[in-house]
Amino acid sequence: MYKVLSIDDMLSGKKSKYALAIAVAKRAREITDEMLEKGEPLEEKAVSVAIREFKDHKYEIMEPTSYI
Repeated sequence: MYKVLSIDDMLSGKKSKYALAIAVAKRAREITDEMLEKGEPLEEKAVSVAIREFKDHKYEIMEPTSYI
């Protein structure tokens, strides 16, 4: 059974959903690369793992303080 994730919870006060999408994609790529390097198969999708890590606040999304 799938649990509905709240984007607001994952953003934890940040405003940019774009930043969340980029951060999850980059983390998913890191997870995939780590598993390939170790020669281990992925048991679940890397994106699902990355989303869960951000939801659990294992990683923080850093945004610039001002935009040019």
